[in-house]
Amino acid sequence: MPVFVVDGGLPLSGSIRPAGNKNAALPCIAAALLASGPVTLANVPRIRDVLTLLELVEHMGARVAWSGENEVTIDASAVDAGRPDPVLAERIRASILLAGPLLARFGKVSLPPPGGDVIGRRRLDTHFLAFEALGARITLGDGSFEIEASELRGVDLFLDEPSVTATENAVMAAVLAQGTTRFRNAAAEPHVQDLCHLLVAMGARIRGIGTHTLEIEGVDQLGSATFSIGADHVEAGSFIGLAAVTGSELRITEAPLEHMDSTLLGFARLGVACTVDGPDLVVHGDRELVIRQDAFGHVPKVDDGPWPAFPADLTSIAVVTATRARGTVLVHEKMFESRMFFTDKLVGMGAQIILCDPHRAVVVGPAKLRGGSLESPDIRAGMALLIAALGAEGRSVIHNIGQIERGYERIDARLRAIGASIRREP
Repeated sequence: MPVFVVDGGLPLSGSIRPAGNKNAALPCIAAALLASGPVTLANVPRIRDVLTLLELVEHMGARVAWSGENEVTIDASAVDAGRPDPVLAERIRASILLAGPLLARFGKVSLPPPGGDVIGRRRLDTHFLAFEALGARITLGDGSFEIEASELRGVDLFLDEPSVTATENAVMAAVLAQGTTRFRNAAAEPHVQDLCHLLVAMGARIRGIGTHTLEIEGVDQLGSATFSIGADHVEAGSFIGLAAVTGSELRITEAPLEHMDSTLLGFARLGVACTVDGPDLVVHGDRELVIRQDAFGHVPKVDDGPWPAFPADLTSIAVVTATRARGTVLVHEKMFESRMFFTDKLVGMGAQIILCDPHRAVVVGPAKLRGGSLESPDIRAGMALLIAALGAEGRSVIHNIGQIERGYERIDARLRAIGASIRREP
């Protein structure tokens, strides 16, 4: 496996543009299985998870054709109801997103448990509860699960948690159900919004997009559409952390500013200053970072939560950013109980971090980080460690970089373009 060799301590400069939203591209690819004709998606990031899901739907009989560097057309009219390839399905978490469209189209689906990042338990119960409410029967086996429904019917359902993938699966099943469906406590993240907008372009009837209540009037079929994936707000947030940790001023071009309020608030608490310049976001990471204290001297906190709260996918980046800021902060990752375990690698680099429990870490800064041999445990922690290596003194070697490349397109080339010393070696 290749590694990244990083020489840290260099200030960066220039502009960097966020790629298309990975977490929107994946459900949009799955949604193409619902269409009677081709669906063209623009601004699709060419990353490992996307390529694996495309290979998976192609294996099921869909025709997949890239018409540009980041534009792909999926014609799923010839897809059959056979079981998706289990080896491919187990590679990525996104394989679970095939359940909703295959159930709606064929009345049955069989899948192995999905793969993906090992960041703690990731429940499927909300998916199954939604499918059962729509009229499906669930059979759980040792190495797979099967879902069948002779007919899907609309329902008024309060989801037991605002799960992103469960909301996406439930919506994709409901768009072809008989009658009207109302999902309350639904996820409302930008990627859920993108999926809903694509489905509307395909002919679905969905109200309440961007809210936690979605109303869906079932239709008989969906057709062809062309849709552009929105810019990735998590990648934009990663670049905010990159500028802060490397002490750089960076311009994030065409940033998804309408989806970044909570992200900017979280980083402002860590002392990071940003200004909006038209469609761009300028990060003033070359200034001293001072953690903003809460009233009466209480230790401040950066914590995540369901949208529109600070994104869970940015808590790893927030921890690394806090190592450079003067002061003490508590970072509370509420959603995944294993995501904070990567902090031991930062401690090995010289960070002052106390891991209180699987969800909470206290960070005291500023710390002088030093390079070392690092391992990428998951997509976001891998990117956080790469950022730490770029801000550290000396050389770092980052292993298991395939995890990073599952979520960040051509990240080494894009970082070199703004002055980073990073190269790929065997």
